[in-house]
Amino acid sequence: MKPSRKLAQAVAICALVTCVSQAQAGQKFCVFDFLGAAGDLYNLTKDYAVAMQRHGVDLELKGFNNEAQATEEFKNGNCDAMVATAFRTRQFNSVAASIDSLGSTTILRNGKVDMHGTYEVLRKLIQTYAAPSPQVTKLMTNGNYEVGGIAPAGAAYPFVNNRALSSVEALAGKRISAFDYDKAQAAMIQRINAVPVSTDISNFHIKFNNGQLDMMAAPTMAYKPLELQKGMGSKGGVTRFPLLIVSYQMIFKRDRFPDGYGEKSREFWMSQFDRVLQIIRTADSTIPPMAWIDIEPEDAVKYTLMLRESRVQLAQQGLYDKRGLKVIKRIRCHVNPGDPECQTRSEEDWK
Repeated sequence: MKPSRKLAQAVAICALVTCVSQAQAGQKFCVFDFLGAAGDLYNLTKDYAVAMQRHGVDLELKGFNNEAQATEEFKNGNCDAMVATAFRTRQFNSVAASIDSLGSTTILRNGKVDMHGTYEVLRKLIQTYAAPSPQVTKLMTNGNYEVGGIAPAGAAYPFVNNRALSSVEALAGKRISAFDYDKAQAAMIQRINAVPVSTDISNFHIKFNNGQLDMMAAPTMAYKPLELQKGMGSKGGVTRFPLLIVSYQMIFKRDRFPDGYGEKSREFWMSQFDRVLQIIRTADSTIPPMAWIDIEPEDAVKYTLMLRESRVQLAQQGLYDKRGLKVIKRIRCHVNPGDPECQTRSEEDWK
């Protein structure tokens, strides 16, 4: 055999060995959970990792209770995939992150928030984004980033240090948590003449518990681990009106996973919806019954309209994705066709 031919074969063999070793090396998966590796979401990702082995993917999980750190590890190339709230993942796919827009999934019936209907909107939306279709894959893809799945984290309820702060008017001049990486929050707070206080998901509860905030919004699953009863004290409570539904979103780098991985991944996360919903309902039950603050039906209608107007305005400013909001509007009206908004073209006529 001629030396040049031997050299070519050697190069080809080396290339093959390199490709195989890279494929077997596994992918690092950064997982944000309020409780790190001890949390419910982290436990779910363990099952996810086992399920994805059937598709030739060997995930190495890395748990974080600091969302900013998990995101930076992903951006810097130290992780090939990540799970975090949509507040952080919006930078990688704004269509999917529209789920966490103000009031976008809320269903109101007879002046009361219908939580079953609200979660049904979320279920149908996640089903839509888990459908095996080229159109869906296109929406879920942004350059080298793709959404690998979505799971609810629960309704973000207002936690207040004084029950008198259950109305928008009463919040004027009060200090409210605003994540410094989500400009929409600060814009909404300023709209009601309150004072946005810069926070992030690692310290907003600390500021609330220390009396530096009059209000913060969070899912009920944060109540016990973050000891929010300290910030509520004897005079505070939880207003039974969700500002939005928080979601966890899984993002992965397409060049580190097999072709078609996104569809299989999103299908798994969709299959876990009821499991996660039960975790949320269990967390809801940890709020003491006397801590809940109910609002009048006319106020619920007024606040829903205010959130809708704010959502539209924020989309016009480029802070929310119009394509994502258009999809959610259609699903809201499928779940609750009798809502007056379904007779309008609001959130549908955007180009």
